[in-house]
Formats: sequence, structure tokens, C-alpha cells
Amino acid sequence: MSVCRAHVARRPVLAAALAVGLCLGINPADTDARPAKPNIVLILTDDEDVGIHAFMPKTKALLEDQGTTFANFFVSYPWCCPSRATILRGQYAHNTGIVGNEPPWGGFEKFRELGLEESTIATWLQAAGYSTAMVGKYINRYVPEKDGVPSGWDEWYVGANAHPSYNYKLNENCQIVAYGDQPEDYLNDVLTGKAVEVVRRFSAVGQPFFLYVLPYTPHSPAVAAPRHDGMFAEAELPKTPAFNEADLSDKPAFIRSLLPLDEKRIAKLETEYRKRLRSLQAIDDMVERIVTALRTADVLDHTYVIYSSDNGFHLGEHGLPAGKDFPYEEDIRVPMIVRGPGVPEGHTISAMVLNHDLAPTFAEIAGVDPPAFVDGRSFLPLLQGTEGGWRQSFLIQRRQFEVQYLELAEFSGMTADLIDRSAAYDAIRTKNWTYVEYGTGGARALRSGG
Repeated sequence: MSVCRAHVARRPVLAAALAVGLCLGINPADTDARPAKPNIVLILTDDEDVGIHAFMPKTKALLEDQGTTFANFFVSYPWCCPSRATILRGQYAHNTGIVGNEPPWGGFEKFRELGLEESTIATWLQAAGYSTAMVGKYINRYVPEKDGVPSGWDEWYVGANAHPSYNYKLNENCQIVAYGDQPEDYLNDVLTGKAVEVVRRFSAVGQPFFLYVLPYTPHSPAVAAPRHDGMFAEAELPKTPAFNEADLSDKPAFIRSLLPLDEKRIAKLETEYRKRLRSLQAIDDMVERIVTALRTADVLDHTYVIYSSDNGFHLGEHGLPAGKDFPYEEDIRVPMIVRGPGVPEGHTISAMVLNHDLAPTFAEIAGVDPPAFVDGRSFLPLLQGTEGGWRQSFLIQRRQFEVQYLELAEFSGMTADLIDRSAAYDAIRTKNWTYVEYGTGGARALRSGG
């Protein structure tokens, strides 16, 4: 249920603490009073694959060079809503019950109806004394005007399907604020401003905080900030051995039914690739501004900053058009970097870590025990150099086609029964192989990266 009234009731406590400090002339950055527990900032992009992450120089300098990169960080259900539910709860999708973006498979309505909002990383950390804030994109189908603020969040700046990046609305602590079509209304910049202000306010209080920032790009239509227009105009679409595969005989029926990509469709993919690169530059700026805000508040060395994405993305690999939702490396492997107290600098970890490991890791940082329903495990021991006993395999799933694939399947002449069976798969990913069983009854053992 919406908790706007409870949420508003909590905010004067924060405001009062800030007012006392200002009246006494105290600048929090000039004091040594810091919370005993570290702060946590999670930045989660939308549809960012590992390949395009390399085009973020500020993020590399501020996070990767100053922290640890997880080279094998995976999502277990490479689709927006299931992945976001997994991150909040630390569970596989078959345990959250969120296996799609739309009812009856998933979406915000189902997430709330199942009571999943009542126990998330936000509620755990809030109960442990953390101030909490979400900025950006929440769960698919959330409506700012009617859905309020979920349990666990002290501050809330969240929109709906605002991917066009202009002419959108945000629920800002239960106040609906409309934005227009001017350069200063560009969504990711507005979210950056909100995040920076949260850092400033929360740092001034002297208690630990959890800030979850969710920009809307490089998800299609991948709108760039005006200042980045024209960048990457000559960037060439990567064409790995998997790109536009000629031999699809080892693929499931749906992929075998697709026509090879022609020059026109490849050119469209290249345009999409360039847009994705441009749109990431505002996120690169976001990282810089948030890190700068943490440094200015004198809490950077007492804060874990985590950067990742909800799922990866393919652009022509394996004969597929632009999208995600398949058990291929392009879709399940995503960027993951951690900077923070005691985190080795310029280090890389090769262990297989999952998106459902984020919640229990944050719980351990906060000194709380996660609920028994959590499937993931804290990766703090990996940051401390202990990899013994870590997982050697994990599950990947899909239960429903995205709309674009459904349309492609129908265009290819597939029957409704075959579409339904092709949509489902279960896969096991190990260090070197991925084994997939599709709903059509076929099974494939694929070399890692295939």
C-alpha cells in the first residue's frame, strides 16, 4: 500500500536535524561525526551491456580505477521487472513470482499485491537506522500519480515510463511534479540533481544512508543530453563472431525462424548503438557528480558506491534484433564495480556474482541479517580476498517473450503453441558452459560466450 502519510511524518525528523545544524553554524563537512555504519549508493542503469560500458571514462577513473570490477557479474532473469524485483529482494524470479513486465506475469501491481514491498533492502536498512532514498525508475508499470511511496523509503523521486526523457512526471515525496521539454528538463540530469541533494542532506544528519539511483538509459529510445548530441557519429557497430550468425541450426525454433539481418536492418542497429553510447555520457556525468558530492560532504571514504545494470543487451548477435531476455552472454553479463571502505583499488574479481547477491551484501554492510527467503549471499568475502566455497553455477530463466519477440514470432508464422513453448527456458551457467532447455523440448550445451 502507499505509505505517503507515514513517509511525510518521518521527514520532519530529518528536517529538524538539518535545521539544528544550520542554526548552530555547523558544516557537516567540517566535523568528524560520521555514522558508525558505512553509507551505500547503488547506481543501476537500464539495459547496459558490458561492451558499451567501456565508453565511460569518468566512471572508469572514479570507480573502476579506485575500486574493484566484477568481471563475471550476471543477472539470473535478463529482463527489466524481474531483475529489479530480484535486486530489491535478493531472490530468484521464480521465488519473487515476478517473471514479466506486464500482468499476470509481473509488473508493479503484482509486486505490490504479493506484498513484496513490505520486505526489501530498503525496509531492512531503514529498520537498521539508515536513511533511504530512491531516485529514478522503480518497478515497471508504477504510476507516480496514484501509487504513492512504498514502505522503507524516506525520500522518493520516481517516475513511470519516462524513457523519452522529456515531458514526464515524478512523484517527489508524494508531490507530483511535471517536467517539460527544455534542456534543463532532461531526465537523467534532473535525477542527478535529486541524488546530489539527497547526498548533501543525508550526510548533514550524521546517520548512515542508502541511496538507490536508477537512470533511464541506455534503454530505448536512448535519448542523450543535448550537450552530447553528435557524439559517436562514426562509431561502428561491433561485429563479433556471434553477429548475424549464418548457421542457426543449434538454436531454438524461434531463432531459426528469423530471417538473416540485411544491410538496412544492420544500419538501423548501428544507429541504435550510437544512440546508446551518447545516452551513457549523461550517466558518466551522473557518476562524477555523485562522487563529487560524497567527497564534498566528506563521506566518500565511508561510502560503498556500486555501479551495475538491470540486464544486458544484444544488437544482432545470434541472429537476433535489438533486445535482451535470452540466455546469451550479451544479455546476462552486465557491468559491476564497487568502490568503498577496504575495497581493493584497480582490482578484478572473476568469481560468478549475481544480482540477487546485492541485497544480502548491503544487509551485511548494515549489520543486519537478511530474511530467510533470500537466495543470494554477501560478496563482501570476495572483496576481502576469500573465494573458497563460492558458487560454481547458477540458474537463468525466462517465462514470457517480450512484445517485440512475440511480434517477430507471429510474423515468422509460428503457431501460438510454439510461441508459448519457445518463450520458456531454464538454463544452468557454469564457468565454461551454458546448458539450456527450452519449452519446445530441445536442449543445447553452449560454450560460455556463445
